[in-house]
Amino acid sequence: MRILLVEDDDLIAKPLAKDIRYQNHIIEVVSDGITGWEYAQSNSYDLILLDLMLPRLDGITLCKRLRAAGCTAFILMLTARDTTTDKVIGLDAGADDYLVKPFDLEELAARIRALSRRSLEVQTPILNRGNLRLNPSCRTVFYKETLLSLTPKEYMILECLMKNSAQVFTRSVLLDKLWEFDRSSGEETIKTHITNLRRKLKDAGCSETVIATVHGIGYRFAIEGQ
Repeated sequence: MRILLVEDDDLIAKPLAKDIRYQNHIIEVVSDGITGWEYAQSNSYDLILLDLMLPRLDGITLCKRLRAAGCTAFILMLTARDTTTDKVIGLDAGADDYLVKPFDLEELAARIRALSRRSLEVQTPILNRGNLRLNPSCRTVFYKETLLSLTPKEYMILECLMKNSAQVFTRSVLLDKLWEFDRSSGEETIKTHITNLRRKLKDAGCSETVIATVHGIGYRFAIEGQ
């Protein structure tokens, strides 16, 4: 994988970069948010490791700017803040996951391996459900002719629901499927992503219910079609 690390603390950045290179990934390291933005705009990355507290441009603002610009790389936020509010703010900004400092390098390595496996998944047929079209090969989603700008986690939730349209998923099951190495993530994580998905579908002109809430149970995909 090609990875961008945006971290201003050399005591964290240097051993982290060394360990990632040892895993045979390509990594570039920058120490402030503005430079991180410039690198992300001029290069294509599979994963961005993003510190929350950065000089010149903080991690939350940078994450929002990247998603607004159409960046589809996985974003894993590195933060010393461990409150539910901080986690929700990060997810709302477009982050897919987070690690709380100090963290174990082996845990980060495991998460990177999982993301790497996902990027090598075998190509699968395009899913068409009503006016919604999902292409697993290039990870794109269209509503009619409008391309939806989804974060990787939003995409994976939608793909999971579309592939299993007859099934109702509890928040706990979705957490197990999408957060393999961090079950400390609360159910509000799933709720936040579902809310963002619904908003983006509405913004694309979708007036029908795509993701239905089954009260007391969870969520299911609500559009029928082949």
